[in-house]
Amino acid sequence: MADFHQTGGIATFHKLGTTALEKIEAELSWYSQERPIALVLPSLYSELKAEALSGIVNQLKRVNYLKEIIVTLGPCTREEFEHAKKYFSVLPQSVRIIWNNGDRVSAVFKTIEAAGLQLGDTGKGQSAWMAYGYLIAQKNISVIALHDCDILTYDRRLLARLCYPTANPNLKYEFCKGYYSRVTDKMHGRVSRLLITPLLRSLIKIQGHIPILDFLDSFRYPLAGEFSMDIDIARINKIPGDWGLEVGVLAEVYRNCSVRRVCQIDIADNYEHKHQALSPDDMSTGLLKMCIDISKSIFRTLASEGSVFSSGLFRSLIATYVRTAQDMLKHYEDDAAVNGLKFDRHEESLAVETFTQGIKVASEIIMKDPLGVPLISSWDRVSSALPKIMEMVKYAVDEDNRL
Repeated sequence: MADFHQTGGIATFHKLGTTALEKIEAELSWYSQERPIALVLPSLYSELKAEALSGIVNQLKRVNYLKEIIVTLGPCTREEFEHAKKYFSVLPQSVRIIWNNGDRVSAVFKTIEAAGLQLGDTGKGQSAWMAYGYLIAQKNISVIALHDCDILTYDRRLLARLCYPTANPNLKYEFCKGYYSRVTDKMHGRVSRLLITPLLRSLIKIQGHIPILDFLDSFRYPLAGEFSMDIDIARINKIPGDWGLEVGVLAEVYRNCSVRRVCQIDIADNYEHKHQALSPDDMSTGLLKMCIDISKSIFRTLASEGSVFSSGLFRSLIATYVRTAQDMLKHYEDDAAVNGLKFDRHEESLAVETFTQGIKVASEIIMKDPLGVPLISSWDRVSSALPKIMEMVKYAVDEDNRL
């Protein structure tokens, strides 16, 4: 029997029994007449050659409630862009490919930069942001769903469950975060298990139950890349441009939504995608880089809520984190034993040591530069500064897809 426990301040929707997929999809088809739904797929060109995306496309062929699919591509050549258009042309929905480093979209970026607005660095955050801008410019989309393109275990049930809470006008949710189990013959999700949860709970021990900390700790998988939201959230949210993207999005949702309008939903029995290397000796890549960016995002979010950091507080935090993470590591080891899973205690301990190093680096950066790299400006701010920018975005994407 699946658990149905409600944890924290946000609503949690569990997977209880077998999902009645046909019923949910029929309801979504009905709701989408009033609240049209678009799917955003941030993709690297290399993913077009992978097994995961092929499986996703095959599943999406059978989805009839999406008004539009936006594929927002990482850096690619014209030849690769043309191949991407052909690759996704098999989908029955209306499909647009955003060529983010093409001349037309690059001109949009340059116009925004010239106005003194922030764009962040090239990456998933910026790509998703441009997709939101295009959908806002369309003026006919109410709900945006987003998921990654490297999901090996993808099933269209995932998308239906992800969209349902925000598409159903009777539920009135503005933001829905997906969560899931990540287990093969061992537990995965080290950054969520061994960094974010023990770090948040260490901060709560030291600083008390600050509402933003309780909010973040309510999410079962805060790093999940799958969510759906009302179009107005896409309009007013700022977006981080680094590995702090998912935590930063949750922080923006906290600022801009009533907690009663936020939920999370179990979208898959299991979830498998590509795994990042730990890279304990290289701060520029892998899970160490992810740890530094996520920690900075959490610290800056707290600073924006009025928390005051000092070198002494960070020393206490690191000591508390190590103790909390080690305690949780023991819980995971016992959980693995009960379920007959492999558990490499040395590997897990090395992850905790690497994350401790990352938190130290992040704390040093925060002490030197509390503000850091500004978030990507909200579309609300951009369109206020540049009243014609939405027309420019729509023209750029439509023209690229017309070629």
